[in-house]
Amino acid sequence: MREAAIRSSSAVFLTARLSVLRLRRSTKVSRKRGRIRKLRLLAVLTVLVVLSGMAFSFGLVRAVASEIPELDPAAQRTQVDGVVYASNGESVLTVLRGDESRVLLKNIRSISPIMRQAIVSDEDRRFYEHNGVDTRGIARALWQDIQSQAVVEGGSTITQQFVKNAYVRNEKTLARKVREAALAWQLEQRWPKDRILLAYLNTIYFGNDAYGIQQAARTYFDKGAKKLTLPEAALLAGLPADPSLYDPTQHPRAAKQRRHYVLRTMFEQGKITARQLQTASDAPLPKAEDVRLPGTQGPAQYFVNYVKDQLIAQYGAGRVFGGGLKVTSTIDLELQETARKAIDSILKTPNGPSAALVAIDPRTGAVKAMVGGSNFRESQFNLATQAERQPGSSFKPIVLASALRQGISPQTIFESKPVEIDAGDRIWRVTNYENEYLGRVDLARAMVSSDNAVYAQLTKLVGPKEIVKTAHALGIRSELDPYFSIGLGAVAVNPLDMTRAYATFANRGIRVDGALTKDRPRVIERVEFARTGRVSENRPMGKATMTTAQADLLTSILGRVVRSGTGKRAALVGRPAAGKTGTTDNYGDAWFVGYTPQLAVAVWVGYPDELKPMLTEFGGKPVAGGTLPALIWKSFMTRADKQLKLDPEQFPATPYIAAQEKRIVWRKGSYKLDNGYCPGTRAVAYFAGRGPSAQAKCYPNEVGVPFVVGKSVASANAALAEKPLGSELIGVPAKPGTRPGFVLKQEPRTGFLSAKDNVRLYVTRPDPRYGLLPNLVGSSATAARARLKTLRAKTKIRYATGVAGTVLDQNPQPGVAAGSGLKVTLVVGRATPTASP
Repeated sequence: MREAAIRSSSAVFLTARLSVLRLRRSTKVSRKRGRIRKLRLLAVLTVLVVLSGMAFSFGLVRAVASEIPELDPAAQRTQVDGVVYASNGESVLTVLRGDESRVLLKNIRSISPIMRQAIVSDEDRRFYEHNGVDTRGIARALWQDIQSQAVVEGGSTITQQFVKNAYVRNEKTLARKVREAALAWQLEQRWPKDRILLAYLNTIYFGNDAYGIQQAARTYFDKGAKKLTLPEAALLAGLPADPSLYDPTQHPRAAKQRRHYVLRTMFEQGKITARQLQTASDAPLPKAEDVRLPGTQGPAQYFVNYVKDQLIAQYGAGRVFGGGLKVTSTIDLELQETARKAIDSILKTPNGPSAALVAIDPRTGAVKAMVGGSNFRESQFNLATQAERQPGSSFKPIVLASALRQGISPQTIFESKPVEIDAGDRIWRVTNYENEYLGRVDLARAMVSSDNAVYAQLTKLVGPKEIVKTAHALGIRSELDPYFSIGLGAVAVNPLDMTRAYATFANRGIRVDGALTKDRPRVIERVEFARTGRVSENRPMGKATMTTAQADLLTSILGRVVRSGTGKRAALVGRPAAGKTGTTDNYGDAWFVGYTPQLAVAVWVGYPDELKPMLTEFGGKPVAGGTLPALIWKSFMTRADKQLKLDPEQFPATPYIAAQEKRIVWRKGSYKLDNGYCPGTRAVAYFAGRGPSAQAKCYPNEVGVPFVVGKSVASANAALAEKPLGSELIGVPAKPGTRPGFVLKQEPRTGFLSAKDNVRLYVTRPDPRYGLLPNLVGSSATAARARLKTLRAKTKIRYATGVAGTVLDQNPQPGVAAGSGLKVTLVVGRATPTASP
C-alpha cells in the first residue's frame, strides 16, 4: 500500500511537472509568436513610412521642379505697364514700364567677363563649385557674424538670391525659405551656371530705376554691359547690396569704399593684379548729371523718383516696373508750377545759389509740391529729399516743442548773455549774432529774436536726447546725433523733413502718416493693381505728438516771428502765417520754414555742390533765412492762395495755460526740487501739474564730496580739507603683499555734504597677527625662512653670487602687509667657485 501510494504520488507529481513544462513551453511559444507579429507590424509600418516619405519627397521635388520655368525672366508672364498720376488722377507723371527699367540679355557673352567676375567675387565666390546651397559659405558667414557680433556677411548663393528675386510669392515664412533652397538646388540640376548667372544679372536692382545689368550699364555709364571696364564693373557689382547707400550720385564716399571692397576681394581671389587694383580704385565715379535712365522725362521728375523709391520699398522693383500698378500721387501740378515760378522770380542769377521747396497739406500729410533742383536732366540729385544740410535757427521751434512736451512754459526766464555749457567732453561756448544780447528774457521773446544763448541753455535744460525724440516724433526721419549743438540747428536734415515737422505744428500737434506707407512722407494716395483689381488706399493716419494747447502756443510764438521778428519778409497780406528763419554761421545755408492752417512750406537756399558762403548774393549783403528764402516762401504762398482759392483761416486763439515757477537742481541724473539748501539752482516755469515732484537732498553750506578712493590717507585728508570736510577712519585688513594706509572705500562715494562734515574712509591696515613684512636683507637664509614661516608666508629661494647663505635681496620689498598666502622670493648668496691654477 505504501509503495502504491508512493508510486501514485510520484505519478501525480510527474503529471503536474509535465503540465507546468507544457504551460511554460506554450507561454514561450506564445510570447515568441507575439514578438514576431510585432516585428512584422513594425517592419510593415517602417516600409509604409519610407514609401510615404519617398512619395512625399518625390511629389515635393516634382512640385518644386514645376515652378522652375516661372523663374526664367524671359518666360515670365507678359508685363503690364503701370502709371503714376498726379493728385487729380488724370495727369500722367510717368509710365512704369518693365522695359523702362530692364532690358533682358539673351546670352552671357553680352556681359563683359570682368563684370561676371566682379559679381561672383562679391556675391558668391564659390558659385562655380556649390550646388545651389553653399553650406561652407553659410558656416563662414555665421562665423563672421559671431566674431563681429553683428550681421556682416550673408550666406545666400547667387542661385538663392535669384530665386528670391524671381519668386512670385511674397509671404515671409520658414516654409518659403525652405522652398527657395529647394528651388535653388533643383535649378542647379537643370540650368548651367552661366544661365543662372545671366538670369540673376538680368533681374537684380542697381538703383536709380535701373533694373538688370544692361540698363544699369546704360544708366551709369551710357554703354552696354558688354563694354564695361574693371572700375565700372566693380562699382555695379557693389550696388545690389544696398542701392541707396552706395549710390554714387548720393553717397560718393560710400560708393568708392564699396567699389574698393569689391576690387580688393577680386585681388585676394587672384582675378586682378595689384596694379589693376590701384588703377581701378583711383578711377573717378560717374558724374551725378550723367547718371540717368534713358528716356526719363515729364513733369515733377524729382517728385516722381521719390514716389518710385517708396513704391520699390513697398512692393519691390519687379512689381513696380511692368507690374501694372496704377498709382495716384499727392502732387498738385499747378502748385508744382507755382513753386518753380516763385523760385525763378527771386533767384535770377544763372550761376548763383539754388533752392529747394517742399509744400505739405498739414491736414492730410500730402506732399503737394516738391522742387528738388533746377534741371533733372543735368542732375538727378534731389535737393528736397537728399540734401542733408544744417537748418540753423529754423530748428529752434523743435527745441521749444521738446520743452513744451516736458511741461516747461515759454514764460520761463533765461539770461541772454555769452554762455559756456559743460557738454561732458568739452565746453560749448555760445554767443549771439553780432554779440547782441537781451538780458533777462522769456523763451517766447528769445524765439522771436532768434537768441542763440537762450536756446543753448534751453537745450541743456531739456536734454539733446529728448530733442532728438521730439524731432523724430514730429516727422523728421534723418539720423540725428544728440549733441548739444543740436539746439542751434547744427544737425543735418533735408527740406522734406523740416516741412513735415512744421506741418505737425500746423496740424495742432498731430503728425499725419499714411495707412500704407506708415512713418514716411505721404506722397501716394492710392495704388490699384491691374491684374487683380485690388486697391490699396494710403489713407491719412493721425498720430498725436503734442497736445493741441502746446502746439497752439508754439504757433502763436512763431506767428510773432513773422509779424515782428526775423521772418518779417515772409509776412502775408491779410492772412496769418507762422514760421522761423534759419542761417548757418558761415552763411552756407539759409532757410525759411513756415505755415498757414492749410499749407506748410520749407524753402532752402544754398549751393548744392559745395558749402559755399553766400556773403554778397542778397544785393551785396549776406543771405540769411529772412532774405531770399523768406521772399521765395512769400511769393509761393501768395500765388498758392490765389491759385487754390483758399479762404483765409485763422490760427486757433492763443491758449492760456497756467504756469508755476519751481526752483530746480540737477541731482543724480534728473532735475529735482530745491529743498532750500541746494547751490546752482535755476527757476523754471512749469505748466500746472508738471515738472519734478521729488525733492533734492541738499545740505546747509553744501560742498561737493571729492573722490579719494585709492589715495593714501594723507592725500585723502588733504583733498577733503580743501572743501572743507573731515574724515572718519575705519580700518580694513590689507591683502597680503599690498601696502597699507590707502583708502579702499568711502561713504558717501560722491554727492554733497555740509561743510566740515565727515566722510567715512575705509583704510587698509596690516593684520595685527602678522604685521608688516620685515627687512630680511643681510640675515641668514635659515633665519629668514624661519621668520617667514611664523608670518605664514611661502618662500622661494633664488641664488646669486655673494656671501654664502646670506639674503642679498627680497621680493616684495619690506613694508607690505604680511599674512597667509604671501609669496616671498629671497635672493641668497652663493660663493663664487675658485678658478683652477
